[in-house]
Amino acid sequence: MTPEREAFFKKVVAARQANLTVILENIRDMHNIGAVLRSCDAVGVCEIFVLQTEKDLHFSQLVLGKRTSAGTRKWVDVHYYQDIESCFQHVRSKYNKVWSTYLTGASQSLYELDLCDSVALLFGNEHSGITPETLAQSDGNFIIPQIGMARSLNISVACAVSLYEAYRQRSEKGFYTENPSIGPEQQQSMLEEYIRRHEEKESGEFSDLIK
Repeated sequence: MTPEREAFFKKVVAARQANLTVILENIRDMHNIGAVLRSCDAVGVCEIFVLQTEKDLHFSQLVLGKRTSAGTRKWVDVHYYQDIESCFQHVRSKYNKVWSTYLTGASQSLYELDLCDSVALLFGNEHSGITPETLAQSDGNFIIPQIGMARSLNISVACAVSLYEAYRQRSEKGFYTENPSIGPEQQQSMLEEYIRRHEEKESGEFSDLIK
């Protein structure tokens, strides 16, 4: 760990957004999960939740870890759940709002949401979207405005667009410089953990298992 790298780690940790996360429900393409992880890391998200309730999607933790973006997996924690209630109990213990990508008459535009709040963004699978069971766990729905013929976006693209709107809103309020979501003690703990993961990766001992 060189002084330059440690300084870089400190800068990254200081900008981590401890009150912004993503929930992915029954995503079938591992590459989409990997792309979401990269977007999360890019905007400072610390963790995501992967909910797999369909029987043919019960990937083992090891398989899920190995087939997603391994470089990013070191820095974004993944909580893997097969039970909706347990997943949302965990989410609700840390985040105030859950917004779902779901088209109804009551859906708001992404650009109308307050993404500076403590919030989890829920995305469903590539074909059928989110389930009624997870929709019932949400505080509201949002859509990404589109004017094309298809009127649909790939799940990883939709997530990236949403996260970068959160980044825009938070950046305008200085959340990446004067960060209200993570205190000094949490920053120090995260820094120590990132240094540990870096050293394990360098030595070949890093375990790429889902938390």
